[in-house]
Amino acid sequence: MPQASLPMYNLPEMQAGNAAFWLAIRTEAERLGVMDLPPILDFARKPVPARIESDTVFTQVCGWPLQTIYAGQAMVLGVPAYDAPHCAGPTHAGVFVVRRDAPFRSVADLRRCAFVFNSIHSNSSMNLPRRVIAELAGGMPFFGSIVETHSQPINLERVARGEAEATCVDCVTYAFFARHRPTMAEQLRILAATPPTPAIPYVTATATDPAIRAALAQALRRVAIEPEWAPVRAAMLLLDVMPPDHVDYQIPCRYADEAAALGYPRLH
Repeated sequence: MPQASLPMYNLPEMQAGNAAFWLAIRTEAERLGVMDLPPILDFARKPVPARIESDTVFTQVCGWPLQTIYAGQAMVLGVPAYDAPHCAGPTHAGVFVVRRDAPFRSVADLRRCAFVFNSIHSNSSMNLPRRVIAELAGGMPFFGSIVETHSQPINLERVARGEAEATCVDCVTYAFFARHRPTMAEQLRILAATPPTPAIPYVTATATDPAIRAALAQALRRVAIEPEWAPVRAAMLLLDVMPPDHVDYQIPCRYADEAAALGYPRLH
């Protein structure tokens, strides 16, 4: 059976909105003659799965591992443009986040702090902060401790509770967290943003039938512009969905190479 998911921005509070977004895509695809898409999303899919399975008809995958561990496994359908701070068109950034009452005033102040991140394969939580820290570390360990947790929202909660001193998350993740968990978000503040990269794309497995792939891309575009779907877009903070040729997903790879050239190939 074909599988569909939206694992990147998937707080429990967002499941109804994500389901409505998928229903809009299915509706537009059916209008184009594609009738056999999955009726519901897989809400249990991990943000960083082991691979993009050949039966994955629709999902959202971080753009950096799309060029590394998932190379050749998926094709980009469209690139979202979000109505969130630190997004510009089809780009996003990582944001360093600390407690509101923390003494830190710059990224340099995070030296020897307790840092949490979600995955070694994450662009916004590992690759982008690594590029920033590479300018400061001089090839030496920078943080006092570092823990991989496999969840950006959990990292925000840990910082808010004082269980970690800092993290770096996708700015869209932070925007959704602030919307749906405002009480906890009030305990946090953005310290700095990383350089931008293309936003997290919607993809399908390379094995997906080309006709279905084309219909999904067209359906996404219709959901992005048709007045009928305005409430769906608002729930998703979605301003537009751009064609893949509007962005360059080699940018995260260049940041990784630049960090290595500065003597900081590993976040530590």
